Amino acid sequence: MTIDDLVTQHHVVVCCGTGGVGKTTASAVLALEAARRGRNAIVVTIDPAKRLADTLGIDVIGDSAHEIDRERWDPAGAARTGGRLSALMLDTRSTFDALVRRYSATDEQTERILDNRFYRNIAGSLSGTQEYMAMEKLHELHEEGGYDLIVVDTPPTRHALDFLDAPARLTRLLDNRIFRFLMVPTRTYLRVAGVAVQAFLRTISKVVGTAVIDDIVAFFRAFEGMEQGFRERASSVTALLAEPSTAFVLVTSPRRDAVQEAVFFAERLEESDMSVAALVVNRLHPHFGPDRDEAALRAQADEVRQRPVGDRGAAARLALRYDNLADYTELAHRERAQLAGVGDRIGAGVVAYVPSLAHDVVDFAALDAVALHLLEPRQSGQGGE
Repeated sequence: MTIDDLVTQHHVVVCCGTGGVGKTTASAVLALEAARRGRNAIVVTIDPAKRLADTLGIDVIGDSAHEIDRERWDPAGAARTGGRLSALMLDTRSTFDALVRRYSATDEQTERILDNRFYRNIAGSLSGTQEYMAMEKLHELHEEGGYDLIVVDTPPTRHALDFLDAPARLTRLLDNRIFRFLMVPTRTYLRVAGVAVQAFLRTISKVVGTAVIDDIVAFFRAFEGMEQGFRERASSVTALLAEPSTAFVLVTSPRRDAVQEAVFFAERLEESDMSVAALVVNRLHPHFGPDRDEAALRAQADEVRQRPVGDRGAAARLALRYDNLADYTELAHRERAQLAGVGDRIGAGVVAYVPSLAHDVVDFAALDAVALHLLEPRQSGQGGE
């Protein structure tokens, strides 16, 4: 397995990692390279900060796939024919609305749900809703989009775990006894739930108000008959994530906390019988020569400062350069010590090391610079330069 294989052979690539490690950039590079190799690729972000749109240089990115003009990402015409590149940013509310329309038995049922005040308040903000709708969007693109490669840029690590757990959490909600009571038609509900559930609802209504409880009950009643569709969808998404054509790419940085988060995520993924296909270590400080030693560099700086003759200002500037080089060398050594064996620890078959660049990744030229390193990874266990 190589990262090239992910680009050319896989159908779904899920990029995960803690915040600020370059996960969005890695996602964009993978989709871009797939398009250049003749595949129909789309990159999906769940990040509301819209960094993906900035990276790809497009003004608007929304819940519908936005195909990027070929001249933008292949100005020289060197890419294989047939390649296409699209981008999409999840809109939780509109995705939820579309799901309601899909599973409603009638137009009347659709309108009852969409007009419900409780639904309007929670559709875009209820905990776990965003993650489940991301799974729904992935399933939709898989079933209907006609894409060869779908790259998913997830939220920071612990939220990405919510993303992976979303189908199971939805199933648990549908199996919850309170939910099942509320879903029962009125007459049976009064007979089966009886005084206990009515007393429960009356107690809650004293806190949040009777109108709110009425809206909640009406919301769940409006979903009558739809829960099986949600169950089947959740099951399909879980199966899709477990397919051999789906791969997980873990993005991290040399920071100790980021490495710890990467190990944590890999362990949780393994608990779900999934594994990390590749590890991307981003923003690695380079070695400035294989034989550099920070102690020797600092000694050299001291020697320059103590020279008895010459331009004292020039000597001070040269000594400062030696000190700066010693600082960078020490940092590079420390980063490599923190990364020693991390690929093996998380079970990644391949590790790609992307150095810290001198410029921000804000256009396709910068994405190309990242791709030079990302697509030439070393096997797990080797050090990055």
